Amino acid sequence: MDSFELDGNGAGQDSLPPPPPVPPDVVPIKAESEPAKKKVARVPMARRGIGSKGQKISLLTNHFKVNVGSVDGHFYHYSVSLSYEDGRPVDGKGVGRKVIDRVHDTYSSDLDGKDFAYDGEKSLFTVGALPSNKHEFTVVLDDVTSNRNNGNASPDGHGSPNEHDRKRLRRLYQSKTFRVEISFAAKIPMQAIQNALRGQETENSQEALRVLDIILRQHAAKQGCLLVRQSFFQNNPDNFTDIGGGVLGCRGFHSSFRTTQGGLSLNIDVSTTMIIRPGPVVDFLLANQNARDPDSLDWTKAKRALKNLRIKVSPSNQEYKITGLSDQFCEDQLFCLKQKSMKNENGEAETLEITVYDYFVNHRNIQLRYSARMPCINVGKPKRPTYIPVELCSLVSLQRYTKALSTFQRASLVEKSRQKPQERMSVLSNALQSSNYGAEPMLRSCGVSISSNFTQVEGRVLSAPRLKVGNGEDFFPRNGRWNFNNKKFVEPTRIERWAVVNFSARCDINSLVRDLIRCGEMKGIRIDPPFDVFQEMNQNRRAPPVVRVEKMFEEIQSKLPGAPQFLLCLLPDRKNSDLYGPWKRKNLAEFGIINQCMAPTRVNDQYLTNLLLKINAKLGGLNSMLAIEQTPSIPVVSKVPTIILGMDVSHGSPGQSDVPSIAAVVSSRQWPLISRYRASVRTQSPKVEMIDSLLKRVSDKEDDGIMREVLLDFYTSSGKRKPDQIIIFRDGVSESQFNQVLNIELDQIIEACKFLDEAWNPKFVVIVAQKNHHTKFFQQGSPDNVPPGTVIDNKICHPKNNDFYLCAHAGMIGTTRPTHYHVLLDQIGFSTDDLQELVHSLSYVYQKSTTAISVGKYSGLAAAIVCDILFLKCQVNLVYLMIFPLDEICP
Repeated sequence: MDSFELDGNGAGQDSLPPPPPVPPDVVPIKAESEPAKKKVARVPMARRGIGSKGQKISLLTNHFKVNVGSVDGHFYHYSVSLSYEDGRPVDGKGVGRKVIDRVHDTYSSDLDGKDFAYDGEKSLFTVGALPSNKHEFTVVLDDVTSNRNNGNASPDGHGSPNEHDRKRLRRLYQSKTFRVEISFAAKIPMQAIQNALRGQETENSQEALRVLDIILRQHAAKQGCLLVRQSFFQNNPDNFTDIGGGVLGCRGFHSSFRTTQGGLSLNIDVSTTMIIRPGPVVDFLLANQNARDPDSLDWTKAKRALKNLRIKVSPSNQEYKITGLSDQFCEDQLFCLKQKSMKNENGEAETLEITVYDYFVNHRNIQLRYSARMPCINVGKPKRPTYIPVELCSLVSLQRYTKALSTFQRASLVEKSRQKPQERMSVLSNALQSSNYGAEPMLRSCGVSISSNFTQVEGRVLSAPRLKVGNGEDFFPRNGRWNFNNKKFVEPTRIERWAVVNFSARCDINSLVRDLIRCGEMKGIRIDPPFDVFQEMNQNRRAPPVVRVEKMFEEIQSKLPGAPQFLLCLLPDRKNSDLYGPWKRKNLAEFGIINQCMAPTRVNDQYLTNLLLKINAKLGGLNSMLAIEQTPSIPVVSKVPTIILGMDVSHGSPGQSDVPSIAAVVSSRQWPLISRYRASVRTQSPKVEMIDSLLKRVSDKEDDGIMREVLLDFYTSSGKRKPDQIIIFRDGVSESQFNQVLNIELDQIIEACKFLDEAWNPKFVVIVAQKNHHTKFFQQGSPDNVPPGTVIDNKICHPKNNDFYLCAHAGMIGTTRPTHYHVLLDQIGFSTDDLQELVHSLSYVYQKSTTAISVGKYSGLAAAIVCDILFLKCQVNLVYLMIFPLDEICP
């Protein structure tokens, strides 16, 4: 697969004669070059048909039929400009809705009584036109303190440490004047919705659906909900669940309109977000820092945690935004209080320097029980602070918590937000009823009516593929699961140079090693006795995790004669050990040592077998494979050299804007197998979703991109054959990014192929796998989840594009989340059944599990693992990391 080289400059050929001279009376005519051909952008392909294989099953889905009575009218789009009386633009969140509501109430007759759909920012929509193209209004709001913090407000209506500011701003806070400009921007035909249902998507149809979604948001806002895109959360303590650290999981619901083959539908689903626990500020800080009493609080951490949160102050019930903390404790923090009764010689009020504590206790007669030795809350500006004692401050409800959750918080949130199918259906029915969309005037004016019944769809249950194990045995998984009882691995490895590392786990290590060697022999793995067992020293047990790992590696390096083939690590905690991240970083990023972690509690043969699945895969073995791989008889794939790629990008946690994103490509190797795979990863700019390193030109003849790496690996591992077919599974992109995948990422891949061989023209299939959607399926009259292998490609799928839903795995806990596959491009020509069965089969080739997984291995899990392990609270200068086989989420 040599790089294609252009010819030189014609060396060795006869030189051409010079051109003849141009006569002086002749003016040369400039030759016109042919216009460059404009590249035609790729767009998602249309559906070629629906599948027929599998046993039919009747299902319900959380889509509710929508009828639109008015299709001849128009939505009118208006641009909104809000400013204060002095011309300053309004920038406070939430103020806009109050102002527009006041405009609607005050000037309804001037606006022909039209109802508004307002997005909360700069866009407003009506059904039918307003009387003129431009309107200007002035409105007055009595109280806007809950929406915009001026910074100088008093803690209550009568007296504060900032008395002068209170007087100056009293009128400002009792009423504010706003100027509103509403200008015509565009006209959107409602007919565009019907066109979208026929597959004729245009910018107008997308805008029309956006208007309907904005109506839903506005309806929820009027009910006092917290809005997170199209998810709405009510201030109802019954929907809150404590996940620790002063954070609550808040259950709400997602609601959005979708165009489907069956018409317009409303998709409603349960949604969860994280909020700050409302109540006294001190209670939140104690929970957030896991502190026993206020004396042990870290106020530097507290300042970061409280920044920009909203509080209500007792006894005035006024609401403010926290801007910081005082430098000194309440009993020491001084400010100047102006004395009304005492005037100086210029007739001005004299000032008295007093502490915040004395002011509230002696001048305001407010008893403070525990604030004396705490900093004050600052709700003012840095140069003009307004201090309030902590115990008078309570956090208001429905404030989103956007920082990264700890491992324990994530686990708690998942556990407490699970819902069985029947419970979820009941919650969704109640959510639709309580939303009362029938009373929304904007929906009524559009003629929109929403059914209260779940949509019925027809699914098909695909048969599980036959699997091959050692000694030529094969079997069919049942209910998406199987086991290795009395079975050997297809290709077991041998473990020779290895050692055990024990981080203070309590167990009989000799017995554990004996049982591991015995179980390995039963699966066909020969395991030699370990070189050594490294026990953590007592004095290191209370050290930080990173230090404990460093000390352990110092001991390992001092005693081992060379790099081990494998390390078995015993962790003291069964779940979520804080040693896990530092240990993995040390092994993988710094030394490239294959390792396996375990928590030695309740160790039995089944546990050790599952452990050996991971160990064998990491060391290059093969546990099981599809029977059609060995034959080989995979439709389309087995006939022509084919590489299967999974691509994904993982980003740092919220708030970690300086942490690089990780792009990963998982690729199949050793064609015609598809159970063997490798991973390549690269860093790229933070929060960038499109992979920019598929092709990376270093020079005219050198490419250091991911694709060159995976294609050369396929070539060398597949008998020096280039793939004539490339099947790409792209994870983690939304519908709005489909065209970028087709026209940016795919172009990079094609160019990488051409860079290796100019004459090489492989055929492509591009499929996007989405998990972050809100469609669920339920069995009629059954409390169980849908069976594994259930595929749905009708009624609630896209009106035109080629997409389908697949529930490959058995949902044992909660409600099964299907994967939504979008086939954007198919140059190979798969039949619908063959493609759906290939995707289903890929869910059974994950080497470290004995269950079908929810997304096929090739949907690119590598990025998330590398990001979690290598960039957890640290930055690693990582150019690339190759893991084969991939070290997965399992410890």
